[in-house]
Amino acid sequence: MRGKISGWRQRRAALLTLIVALTVTLTAAASSALAQTTTPRTTPSQPENRMPSDIDPQSGFRLPLLKREELDEAARKTYDSATKPGETIAGLQGPAGIQLYSPKTTLHLRAINRYLRFEAGIPPRIREIAILSTARELDNQFEWVAHEPEALKEGVPQAVIDVIKHRKSTDGLDPVDAAVIELGRELWHAHKVKPETFATLKKTFGPHKLVDLVLLMGNYAGTAALLTAVDMQLHKGKQPLLSIP
Repeated sequence: MRGKISGWRQRRAALLTLIVALTVTLTAAASSALAQTTTPRTTPSQPENRMPSDIDPQSGFRLPLLKREELDEAARKTYDSATKPGETIAGLQGPAGIQLYSPKTTLHLRAINRYLRFEAGIPPRIREIAILSTARELDNQFEWVAHEPEALKEGVPQAVIDVIKHRKSTDGLDPVDAAVIELGRELWHAHKVKPETFATLKKTFGPHKLVDLVLLMGNYAGTAALLTAVDMQLHKGKQPLLSIP
């Protein structure tokens, strides 16, 4: 009888040991699975956004940002102007920083830009539509990201911005807005301005202001070329707003 009881106790102890071991194994497996589902994985195929290898991290483009003490007197004026709050949209990490490499042209270019933007009598709303139309047709992300907020600030409706951004039809827009958008598309895409587009803008602005409008768009096309050549990167925290192939 004692032998039977002893054998039963041994079997029960073995069974309890097996249950405990199985419970520990299942608990460990569940914890591992939970950790895998709650802890994000980072893999080499999903790296963080990084600048291209040829971009200077300080300037944000393919050339180092020149120091003030390296510049001549003319370029120092550009440098000082670009570092004043509110003087430029992008500061030195933008066209102003690039133009320091061409000190003989910088003062002239900035004077022309200032005149066309603020002194030529082009309404701010039209000015920003013209700039955005140029940036869109030249697929310049930096120029667009800088000026979409400016356009909104100057009263350009989001619907008009979206027509430019997504290259939608201008049907139904204000005729002058539509004509400025079409002018940008015809200048930079079709490379031929239609007589009716020119006639509408000439009637609206007169010949002198129309020429200034085209010069404004040409000015920003030149800036877009400069930004593209040096692969100007968006400022930290800025997101691309244009879909570019």
